[in-house]
Amino acid sequence: MATPVQNQGPQPSEQLMQFATGYMVSAALYAVTKLGIPDLLKHGPKSTRELAGACAADEDAVHRALRALASVGVLTECSPRTFALTPVGDCLRADRDDSMRDMVLWFADAFHFQTYPEMLHALKTGDTVVEKVFGESCFGYFEKNNEEAQVFNAAMTRFSRMLTPAVLEAYDFSWLNGKTLVDIGGGHGYLLTTILKKYPEINGVIFDLEHVVNGAPSNISAAGVAGRCRAAGGDFFAEVPPGDAYIIKNIIHDWSDEKALCILRNCHRAGAGKTKVILVEMVITPGNEPHFAKWLDLEMMLLPGGRERTEAEFAKLFDEAGFRLTRVVQTKSPVCVLEAQKRN
Repeated sequence: MATPVQNQGPQPSEQLMQFATGYMVSAALYAVTKLGIPDLLKHGPKSTRELAGACAADEDAVHRALRALASVGVLTECSPRTFALTPVGDCLRADRDDSMRDMVLWFADAFHFQTYPEMLHALKTGDTVVEKVFGESCFGYFEKNNEEAQVFNAAMTRFSRMLTPAVLEAYDFSWLNGKTLVDIGGGHGYLLTTILKKYPEINGVIFDLEHVVNGAPSNISAAGVAGRCRAAGGDFFAEVPPGDAYIIKNIIHDWSDEKALCILRNCHRAGAGKTKVILVEMVITPGNEPHFAKWLDLEMMLLPGGRERTEAEFAKLFDEAGFRLTRVVQTKSPVCVLEAQKRN
């Protein structure tokens, strides 16, 4: 009897091929998600003929893409040319509260496929890549290209929905009762309105660029907090509204230290008394431990020109802006809550 070959895992060359062809997984994920195939599979397995017919696609091409995604655990081919969702693939369904659909459609879209091949430019020059590819900053590009802006905003809103429950579980905002919390770069207001719903004694201001924050009033009303929350438009590099505390989620990482300091110093200037700043950000872990922040750091390098930071780097930023980092609260998500208090 032949001795079974022991599976010793992928060899170094095989690992390199997996890494080098990662863009193929991204492209297949994007196309299958864009067609809505995960939603078609939510009630159970379907044949590729059924799936292709439902989304007006070529049956053989659909089969080949699904077969490839099954090989990495997104789907399973439960019988010939018939596929079902795995727990991983199920996260692509649009109707799940924790759906990853919008994040996949953002990170795997054509904007990224045009940007990332130019990473060598960033490594040689230290410059962002978006300006080289599109001729302007990423936020300037979004302002002029509404379709891409909608993809980006949908992903950021979904990311907020994923992170906010973990933030509220880990951090107690009750010390703000009777005070005003300003959400800097608050977008359409999901984070702040969720905080206000849990803490009915807190008042709030959603602050962002005029064309962004215009989407907030309807969300404020829908959340039932219109009596104690308002939207304000402006440029956080120029000034921010007065407040007792500032919450800033995934904004500081968009910017260089110089620009991040400008935002924090504006909070220091406008804040009343012993103002606190609450950052919701990923914190880079030391050593070789895997963490999504180490990959998102490349996104910041290539797109807006910002960076993910270590705890020590955040502490240094706060210190230079006139704050003292008082604590870092871990959450059941990739982000931490970093709390700092005004020194004077």
